[in-house]
Amino acid sequence: MRRLPALIVALACLFGAPQLVVAQSPVANDGNVRIEAVTIEIRNPSRDLRANARIQDVFRSKLSLFPGTAYSRTDVDLAVAVARRSADIGEATHSIAFGQAGGVVVTVALTLKDPDGRSAPRGLFATGDPRSFPLLYDANGALVTAKLETFALHYGNGNAWYGRPDRLLAGNPLVVGTPAGRGYRHWAEGYVHTGLYGLIPLTDALYAYGGASVLASGSVGRELFTNETRGYVGVEDAYVGLIAGYTDEAGNRLAANATFGRKRFMLGEGFLIANTAMNGGSRAALQANPRWAADNLALVSLRYNNTRLEAFRVNPDELPILDSKTVIDGINLETRLDGGLSLGASLLHVPRSNTNYFTPTATFGREGLQVFDGRFRWQPNGPGQAGPFVAGEAALQRNARFDMRAYAFTGEAGWSFADAPWSPTASYRYAQFSGDNPGTARFERWDPLLSGGNGEQWVQGINDFKVVQNSNVVAHRFQLRMRPYPSIELVPQFWVFRAESLINLGGNPALSFLGSKDYGKEINMTVKYMPSRSLYVQGHVALTFPGDAVTRALGTKPPPWTSTMLFVRYAF
Repeated sequence: MRRLPALIVALACLFGAPQLVVAQSPVANDGNVRIEAVTIEIRNPSRDLRANARIQDVFRSKLSLFPGTAYSRTDVDLAVAVARRSADIGEATHSIAFGQAGGVVVTVALTLKDPDGRSAPRGLFATGDPRSFPLLYDANGALVTAKLETFALHYGNGNAWYGRPDRLLAGNPLVVGTPAGRGYRHWAEGYVHTGLYGLIPLTDALYAYGGASVLASGSVGRELFTNETRGYVGVEDAYVGLIAGYTDEAGNRLAANATFGRKRFMLGEGFLIANTAMNGGSRAALQANPRWAADNLALVSLRYNNTRLEAFRVNPDELPILDSKTVIDGINLETRLDGGLSLGASLLHVPRSNTNYFTPTATFGREGLQVFDGRFRWQPNGPGQAGPFVAGEAALQRNARFDMRAYAFTGEAGWSFADAPWSPTASYRYAQFSGDNPGTARFERWDPLLSGGNGEQWVQGINDFKVVQNSNVVAHRFQLRMRPYPSIELVPQFWVFRAESLINLGGNPALSFLGSKDYGKEINMTVKYMPSRSLYVQGHVALTFPGDAVTRALGTKPPPWTSTMLFVRYAF
């Protein structure tokens, strides 16, 4: 531990620990939401009901797709291709729909083989039919598919940074030119993401797979950090992997998977690791948040039925101007029990990082950080059924190099009224992330690591989160989900934010020393439209009222911060 005068530490905090907005993930079907349920249907069932049931059971036993895991369209397509070959199915496709507790329900539709038992090759390369796109080739267990994803977004802010970007962005290296501030300012963003993904059988039980893609993004207008027009083209996915599986006569499934390269990774529901890449800055597309692939991911997982063990190393793809050289090693164990109960536990270690922590008298380093995490979710009701759900997570942070004990915990309870009009689901969530106690020599401020996801995961509020990240905060969230139509979901939220400690060094520099624990309140409404797995539309309106802590820091009563957003995503 190195003792420093309070003034030097304050200056280091001001210029060395910039506040970074972790933008919301806008897309509900691209790797950042949980699979709530998996259903299997037969499009051309035989008259023999028992035979149909056997086919569904065999396919399910071969399908490495489980509730509680993160949904990724590409990963699900590959899993379905493996199960289709081993289960002797003619054709299999999947679709998704909104779940009852923020996730998605995956439905796999099977087409039985022709009576002669043969399945003709499919895809653009095999048939020459352009209507097959993005499927390029599918025959004898080999699969090649293309990805072409387009996205356009409009974002507006009224009195961004409570009208005082000069104070709340002071010293932030992302600021170039004139950022949004007092009055209404808006901008547009977009990106195109294209790539190839494939799977090939090496034996009946061993497959090799891989993917590579390029992403081009751009921004124009006056956004939260700059008014400069920007564009960026870079590699997104670039990974290879092996997957092996075995199902015994009793239906027990054993599967092993190893992945290496540039790929997205989310731990659990994103409480600790979700945003494995940074956006904005020179990469543009701050709120579209298109980049998720880690700079390097090494992942090995072993699953037996509903129990999964993972070991991983994640090197996130950070912005060059903010690159902390952080590497995270981890072990994760998850299991799903009867009755809808899921349990998980993780152990993380940071062997390398340049990130610093600050107190009024000292500075420390993230390197050596240890994290112990446990979580659960109880959701006994199936798709379309009314009933409760309860979830919680708690974690403790220590460091091998100095005295540290930080904590975070959350609990959520809700009820799905599936039989009522619009099938509403009401919930309340409490979350607390520790701040540093100046009365002890121990460091106690929570390190959010790569937490994030979307506004219903760990982006705490739409506007407030941009000022107050997931550290030294107590958040109350009241939320309602409503589905007037199966393809439309409305999500109103009401938030109350408070500080856990009056010492906030390491957060927004303007709020380093608080005169109150009242951060503020927010009310917002999100509207989602998902008519198919290809088309997704989302918009929001948010109104955030500054609390006494912000008012005292700015020296005057600032106006509320409003924001509006609308985007359209289409994936072929």
